[in-house]
Amino acid sequence: MNPDGWRWWTVILLKPDCLTRDLLGPVLTAVEQELQVVDVCCVFPTEEQIFTHYADILPLSTQLGRDVPAELRRIYVGRQAAVALGYGLDAAPRLRRLLGPTDPAAAGPDTIRGRFAADSLDKAMAEGRLIDNLIHSSDSTEVVPRDFGIWYGPAKKHLLRAPHPSNGDPR
Repeated sequence: MNPDGWRWWTVILLKPDCLTRDLLGPVLTAVEQELQVVDVCCVFPTEEQIFTHYADILPLSTQLGRDVPAELRRIYVGRQAAVALGYGLDAAPRLRRLLGPTDPAAAGPDTIRGRFAADSLDKAMAEGRLIDNLIHSSDSTEVVPRDFGIWYGPAKKHLLRAPHPSNGDPR
C-alpha cells in the first residue's frame, strides 16, 4: 500500500478491561460514529506482540514508577483482547480525538474513555500499576503499517480494501 493509502486506516486494540466489562459492543458502536469498523477479531496477545506494540514505554519503568514489562504481562498475557480495523478519511487522528486523553478522569463525556472507562491515572499510580483505559489505537498515520503488522500480519492484507463509501470516502 502506498503511504497515502494508510491515512484511511487505523488499528484498534480493545484491551482486556474492555472485554472483561462487556464493553466491546458499546465501544465499537461509539467508534462507528467516526469510522467504519471493517474487521473485529478476538485475540490472546502474546508477550512479543505486546512488547512490540508498547516498545516506546518498555524502557520507562523508572520514570513511570512501575515495572512496565511486568505490568504489560499482567494486563495482556493470557487475557482476551480484541483487535479491529477502522476505516475513514484521516482515520488515526480522528479516532485518537474520539478516544480522549489516556487518563479517563481527564477525558470529556463525549470521548470513549470519558464515557466508559472506570479507572484514573491517580488511582493507577497510587496502586503502582498501569492505567486501565479500555482502548488504544494507532498513534498516527505513520504507525498504522507497524500496528497492522503486529496484530494482523501480511496474511491479512486482503482486509485493506476500501469498503463501500462512507465516512468521507469519495472513492
